[in-house]
Amino acid sequence: MNYWLFKSEPSAYSVDDLARDRVTAWTGVRNYQARNLMRDAMRAGDRAFFHHSSCEEPGIAGIAEICRPAYPDETQFDRKSRYYDAGAPRDNPRWFNVDVKFVRKTRVVTLAELRAQKALKNMQVLKRGNRLSITPVTPAEWACVEHLLEKT
Repeated sequence: MNYWLFKSEPSAYSVDDLARDRVTAWTGVRNYQARNLMRDAMRAGDRAFFHHSSCEEPGIAGIAEICRPAYPDETQFDRKSRYYDAGAPRDNPRWFNVDVKFVRKTRVVTLAELRAQKALKNMQVLKRGNRLSITPVTPAEWACVEHLLEKT
């Protein structure tokens, strides 16, 4: 099993939205590195932290599971979509998405809490200048955050 962190602005799509929808296609990713992670490395059954970003209290707000591996992101072909890509032909799609399933909502583990953990000093989401919406999480980082979630 692999572990991931998915960032989303709660005003665009929140953990509460995922809880309501139960499953969603994680569309609209337009970064090649993040696309490659979804397309080449994510598998059904992998777990992910759902991280709220660009909000009053950024941090991990829930846990999700990859429930369908990568397939072409239909928004790249939709001329009305803000994610439309005129250079992406149907027979050779450029962008992919995975389906993500709600597992549970958690208390918000803030960036300050994450930064305070020595075991998380190399966690990609905490690195200066990190702008990726999807990042890998090591098994040790996952375990550390799970331990933080047990604390109230």
